[in-house]
Amino acid sequence: MSADLPRVVLEKLRTVDWYGDWDKANSHRRSRALLMREYLRRAALWAREYGAEAEWPFFDVTEYATAGFEPAPGLAAELEEYVSHVGTPSTQRVCRGAVRWAAFREGAAEPPALPDPYAPLLLMFERGGGYSVEEFIDLYGVMIPHGNLESNLDAEPFFSLAPSTLDVLDSGADGRISYYAKISEGYPRSSPRGILRRRLVGRESETYDEAFTRNLRWEPTEYLKLYALGHNDIDHVQITEVEAAAFIESMTEKLTGIGRPTG
Repeated sequence: MSADLPRVVLEKLRTVDWYGDWDKANSHRRSRALLMREYLRRAALWAREYGAEAEWPFFDVTEYATAGFEPAPGLAAELEEYVSHVGTPSTQRVCRGAVRWAAFREGAAEPPALPDPYAPLLLMFERGGGYSVEEFIDLYGVMIPHGNLESNLDAEPFFSLAPSTLDVLDSGADGRISYYAKISEGYPRSSPRGILRRRLVGRESETYDEAFTRNLRWEPTEYLKLYALGHNDIDHVQITEVEAAAFIESMTEKLTGIGRPTG
């Protein structure tokens, strides 16, 4: 792990527009919702690991990982000066937590084998700023429910954190979207022939069907319409957005040689 990681995290946070990039937040609303849900799941895992259930979901993991931990004085002072100007108290806590976690990881013995608690949240910030907490979590483009600790512990993991994957999920993502995997012998749901999405847009539910192609983008397809008419031998099954993301990331890695990020 790089000795500069805490400062890298702090500098990433400095680039976030916390107060005004509503268009960016809205254009990335699907990926931001997925990233927030994954943060809630990871935070639940760490809260259970350290007995911090009462502090879930927006808390500083290092306060429970080790007693009395403090980063280097210079970094700590910069961090406190920065977070004093950041969004809401909840956002301040997790920004502080992300930098302190990076500093803690540098000198700590190997912590529990759990995923990085803050990686999804840092990506979410980069894709349109922060959030506010009321009855729902408002991501400034979409609102999602908090759920509770148990429901988030049981949530489907979202490991597809590559920006290219998140961009594909956000691309043209208007309307109500359903995802499907093409399956046949030798191509199960977990490794399908391909995936597609159906978007129902507007009050009239105008239908747009698109396949994720080898060009690494969504392109129009007649597959679902032809299947409904009995003109297609390849079967399909509805899948989750998380499963769709995994396929997108796998195909992108296969065609470009660029692996998924760790986190």
